[in-house]
Amino acid sequence: MGIKKELTDKQRAFLDCLFEEANGNIRTAMKVAGYSANTKTSMVLESLQEEVIDRTQMYLASNGPRAAMAMTGVLTDPTALGNRDRISAAREILDRTGIIKTERITVKADPSTMLLFPPKAAPKYEKEEEGEEVYSNG
Repeated sequence: MGIKKELTDKQRAFLDCLFEEANGNIRTAMKVAGYSANTKTSMVLESLQEEVIDRTQMYLASNGPRAAMAMTGVLTDPTALGNRDRISAAREILDRTGIIKTERITVKADPSTMLLFPPKAAPKYEKEEEGEEVYSNG
């Protein structure tokens, strides 16, 4: 991890507001934080890009439990409208927070079974004009 940069009060207010009262609306968060209406959103986002990404990841992680509950909630009412969308959205959130579906493969073999492989073919050599042998792949 690098050194954390020092944020101004206005930048901290913007970041705090962005995921709370502004509901992700950048312009609203800027207004609440005290930025001028003439300030370009790109200017604010460029200076806070890493912090916005960090907060976004934290926001998704904080909603991971709700996503898991939405997925299991389908079990109690499997016929409810929108279940497919709920599962899809929950899966996306869980994937992005690192909670992914695990697949397990179990290989069972009878201990008395033996696998036999054909013998390796001997390499083929061809004679060169001066008597040297050269390996041939075909």
